Order: sequence, then C-alpha cells, then structure tokens
Amino acid sequence: MAWLRALYEWTMDKAAHPKAVWWLGFFSFIESSFFPIPPHPLLGLMCLAEPKKAIRFAAVATAASVLGGLFGYAIGYFLYETIGEWMLGVLGLTESFPVAACYIREQGALAVFFAAGTPVPFKLMTITAGFVEMNLVTFVLAAIAGRALIFMIVGILFQIFGAPIKAVIDKYLGWVTTAFVVLVVGGFIVFAQLAGREDDTDGEGSPCDLAVSVDVA
Repeated sequence: MAWLRALYEWTMDKAAHPKAVWWLGFFSFIESSFFPIPPHPLLGLMCLAEPKKAIRFAAVATAASVLGGLFGYAIGYFLYETIGEWMLGVLGLTESFPVAACYIREQGALAVFFAAGTPVPFKLMTITAGFVEMNLVTFVLAAIAGRALIFMIVGILFQIFGAPIKAVIDKYLGWVTTAFVVLVVGGFIVFAQLAGREDDTDGEGSPCDLAVSVDVA
C-alpha cells in the first residue's frame, strides 16, 4: 500500500494549497474517468477548514465530477478500443464492464445515478455509458443528481465529524481502501438484487449478473 499512501498524502496536501479549490476540481474531474483516489477526503478537509464554504466546495466537486464523467463518456464512445479497454484493465474493472453495460442498457438513468451516488466506481459507468451510447442528456442528468447527493453528504459529514474521520483515514488507509472495495462489490450485489426483483418474474435473478460480454450498441 506504499504507493497508495503516497498518492493519498500527495492529494491531501493540496487541501492547504492556495489554489485548493482548483485542485479539488481537478481531482474530481479525473476521478470520474481514471484516477484511483476519490476526492471526498480532500473535499472533507476543505469543508472542515472553511465550513462556511462547504456548499461551494461541494458544488465545485459536483460540477467537475460531472464534466469528468463526460470525459469518461467520450473515452467510451470514441476511444474504447484504444484507451478505454486498457484503462479498465489497469483499474481492475475489466470483468465488471459487461455487467455495467447490461445494467445501463436495462436500467438507464437509475444505473448511472446509483454509481454516481455510491461506492460503485463512477469511472466504470461513465466509460461504459459512452460505449453503449447511452442518451447523453439522460446520462448528464443522472450524473448530476448522483454526484450532488454524495458530495453534499460528504461535505456535511466532514463539517460535523471532520477531525475524527481524517484521523481514522490517516491511520488505517489500507483498511479503509479494503472496506471501500467491499462496499463496491456489495453495491453491485444489492443493485443486482433490486434490479432482479423488478425485472424477473420467475425468481431466477437478473440476467445482468451473468453478463460476460458486451455487444456493440
């Protein structure tokens, strides 16, 4: 976890930077398409330092993240074979790609909203949405709703409980990362169960659970 901690600490250092808001926007943008460290801790530290600007910081994170989501969408739409496929492989999301594509085609905005507002990797859904040629307006609206929800919650939580949360992350980064991965997997399972209940009448579950390939849209 040495490289992860170094990357995390480098990111957190930007909270004290004179242009911290710009760094927040930058990390929120790239996290939506390829960066492994979520911007939530940085957002939290900034909200803790200046509580009166918490809503502004959350708005910046939301806007930049949605723009980053559009960048991820463009990668999936125009450059999947040259960049997108490689990127998902580096992030360890290759096996999740067919499942994500299936859910986007079946659930549409709900799938994107769920990913935008939960630990499911948003970058996976943005690239996949572009690849399957999801309606762009629907994608943007779902992304805005999901990202605004999660960033506003993070801003409020860190404003109230900022110091204890930061202390836990600093001391147990490896465990926190592991827990995040577990939440990602659990999120997919819960989403699969909910989708299966809505779409399947014979009790066999959602066919997306077994997806192993993606047809070109």
